[in-house]
Amino acid sequence: MTGPRRDTRGIVEAGELFSRVDFRRREPAPALRPFLEHYWLIDWDLPEPYATHVVPHPSVNMVFQRYGDEEPWAEVAGIGLELFTQKLTGSGRVCGVQFRPGGFRPFAPERPVSHWTGRRVPLHPAPRSPGPESVPASAPEPAPLPVSPEGVRAVVEPDDEDARVAALDALLLGLGPHPAAVDRSLRAVALVDRVRTDRSIRRVDELASAEGVSARSLQRLFAEQVGVGPKWVILRYRIHEALERAESGREPDWAALADELGYSDQAHLVRDFTATVGVPPTAYGRPTGG
Repeated sequence: MTGPRRDTRGIVEAGELFSRVDFRRREPAPALRPFLEHYWLIDWDLPEPYATHVVPHPSVNMVFQRYGDEEPWAEVAGIGLELFTQKLTGSGRVCGVQFRPGGFRPFAPERPVSHWTGRRVPLHPAPRSPGPESVPASAPEPAPLPVSPEGVRAVVEPDDEDARVAALDALLLGLGPHPAAVDRSLRAVALVDRVRTDRSIRRVDELASAEGVSARSLQRLFAEQVGVGPKWVILRYRIHEALERAESGREPDWAALADELGYSDQAHLVRDFTATVGVPPTAYGRPTGG
């Protein structure tokens, strides 16, 4: 755990995004680092609307946001199962907390993390939503974390970036981690990190065997602590790797990459990539102008 990630994995057309918005990652307080990947901060002032697309990580996010002159608001975003798209217009600011995969449960121990998967739940009554994608699909329920409107404003309103980070630190340290939930959370964090970094882990039974547990117990741990199953995590990191290779500026050898990532063949990689990103890997990143 040596600071915020510097890769662009999951961000579709990262260069285009970075040319339009001011995007930064900041490190949380030391006591939070075992559970948080980083804070991510975005500010924009756009002459015309722009849509950003992200292939979600297996991570829960807390998102504090302000659009134009609207009252700032916040939500918990569970793991997204599909390509996430957010339209940005005018000016605005987002201050996000990306938990490590497996790191959210100690801050909201009442429910398994799978309860929040595929959902975006306001942390308090929100003002008019900036877009239909931000409206919870299900009936309202108690917020997963007790954050007041004053706490949201303390995060979003300062122009001083260090003040925003300090407000996030204070807020998160006030919420957790709950000691009774720490051990299983950190075990899940370590397992997902192994999936992310160990290329030899290509199947759930391989991970279970390496850890000396049954596949069933692994499934239960991931549902409780991560929010998705281990197979989903393995497949998602494959797509992230393929997406980053496609962003590199050089045309990858897709057949060789498919073999390297553990796909049965290139066609399998193409199907997964196309279903997740919306275009086949061989077309991704090509100029579309005439």
